[in-house]
Amino acid sequence: MSHEHAAKETPRGKALAWLSLAAMGVVYGDIGTSPLYAIRECFHGEHAIAVTDVNVLGVLSLIFWSLTIVISIKYLVFILQADNDGEGGILALAALVTPVKSAIKGRAWLILTMGLLGAALLYADGMITPAISVLSAIEGLEVATPLLTPYVEPITIVILIVLFYFQSRGTARVGAVFGPITVVWFLTLAALGIMHMFDAPRVLWALNPWDAVRFFLENGWEGFVILGTVFLVVTGGEALYADIGHFGTRPIRVSWYGFVLPALLLNYFGQGAFLLSHPNLASNPFYHMAPSWALYPLVVMATLATVIASQAVITGAFSLTLQAVQLGLSPRMRIEHTSSEQMGQIYIPAVNWTLMVCCIGLVLGFESSSNLAAAYGVAITITMVITTLLFFFLVTDRWNWSLPTALAATVIFLVIDVSFFGANILKITHGGWFPLLVAGIVYTLMSTWMSGRRLLGERLREALIPVELYLAEMAADPPQRVPGIAVFMTGNPVGTPPALRHNVAHNRVVHEKVVLLTCETADVPHMGWRRRAEVEEIGKGFFRVILTTGFMDEPNVPRELQLLEHPELDFTNNNVSYFLGRETVFSTERPGMAQWRERLFAWMSRNSQTATAYYRLPPDQVIEVGVQVEL
Repeated sequence: MSHEHAAKETPRGKALAWLSLAAMGVVYGDIGTSPLYAIRECFHGEHAIAVTDVNVLGVLSLIFWSLTIVISIKYLVFILQADNDGEGGILALAALVTPVKSAIKGRAWLILTMGLLGAALLYADGMITPAISVLSAIEGLEVATPLLTPYVEPITIVILIVLFYFQSRGTARVGAVFGPITVVWFLTLAALGIMHMFDAPRVLWALNPWDAVRFFLENGWEGFVILGTVFLVVTGGEALYADIGHFGTRPIRVSWYGFVLPALLLNYFGQGAFLLSHPNLASNPFYHMAPSWALYPLVVMATLATVIASQAVITGAFSLTLQAVQLGLSPRMRIEHTSSEQMGQIYIPAVNWTLMVCCIGLVLGFESSSNLAAAYGVAITITMVITTLLFFFLVTDRWNWSLPTALAATVIFLVIDVSFFGANILKITHGGWFPLLVAGIVYTLMSTWMSGRRLLGERLREALIPVELYLAEMAADPPQRVPGIAVFMTGNPVGTPPALRHNVAHNRVVHEKVVLLTCETADVPHMGWRRRAEVEEIGKGFFRVILTTGFMDEPNVPRELQLLEHPELDFTNNNVSYFLGRETVFSTERPGMAQWRERLFAWMSRNSQTATAYYRLPPDQVIEVGVQVEL
């Protein structure tokens, strides 16, 4: 049973157990590796605080209530309900609140901008997560023996290269063992915590929120700075929402409440107790908790866990890119299928190699996971704020919550999100600038592409002639009709495609059957049984066809046309020719976009994947007709 299918119904029994197990390997990889560095960064490094009862209990209280309010309540109870036809993620949420294809004005523009910014920030997280996770795992070798310190970076880089190299092979087979490995990892976390919990049983008092309050009262501004480090324990929160399309909400909740949360809390509280009894080992309490004989196996287990966490982030970047392409927020890219059974198993080379180069650059540039921790969190805090704001629009517009109820829930979540955001902003000069730079670049590219497509559409419409008018003109001087079906792909279902006009003008022939095909993307992830093809007979052998797919569906025009049921259109043979207009875009001084953005759009347009490959058209049946457009 595929994950996509399982997510559409409420699983029970063995199906629920299997999906909960699989969810642990994908959904909780990121949040499950935070114990490697979260507490360490509070008590070791540039902004470290002293290992005292007040500080340790205060940090543990902040961790407990952060996991409870942000993950257990905000995401697991509320945000997971905001699924877009079974799919989650920041772009899916933005599309659910306001259609991306609608007129971008006023509040709709604000919502789409937030969605774009949130997506851009997730790419930045996708670069940092593999680097900090794998690096923090390999740093356990330094605890085993300082002689291995020079080899930490090279080993980390080799592991990252291998990880990204094998992306093209697909994650279907590897994914089958993710769940069991992650179960062993969480059991290991729990066991380490239980082993040391009795070093200082008083850490259990940290369940009282007063310890968090007392921590801030005694530490003041320094305590607020530490809040940015405490945030590291919830950095995997967005993954919960993004992965509901693969597993459904119930398995994600079952695995969290029944297994993941208890294991994390046991480990964090065990680390706290260990620090109180061994304050001199704050440089790496996680690895110091392990018996000497278990250190190397623990490094191996941690490395496997971080690879799994990285895999989940990389796969999420692929899915996010597919959504962006389908929604018209990104140029077409080469998308490869790595599984014949699960359509969610995809590989995008351009995204993969970009992430790999950036991850290696981060390891070489920041040199340690402690330095990387300073850059980590800035992007995700902004994304969490955006998710909360979009959720407010959703519950008021779609779910019909009363304004006081919606405001109450939003304010509670925003107070926490904004507090984390404020604490993380202080990291900007220590490396937090990097995710903001990456997000700024990605946002500029996506917004330029979206605006450029709209401007290009306006320019093309200026020269369009309604199909009915063109047919009347053609009837006055009819060209020769030849056998077969000609499919002219056009973004405007009303106007006459320039490729058709140029073909008639230069070749003086028209096929017996002419199909004006428009491919549209709906604001739902999958059309499923609702996937539709609208066919309209215009007359004189001309037909208008509109194919609609979801933003997580990958278009396959020949396949969709063969499924059409129309007495006069038979696409099952090879007597079909596809005519495409290939626009060459030039920047001008005409009003529209800034010239640098027009030149950027033109460059992106030239380097995007061809429509032939994107729509799965047979290359030997495609005729491209060049069109020059001045923006």
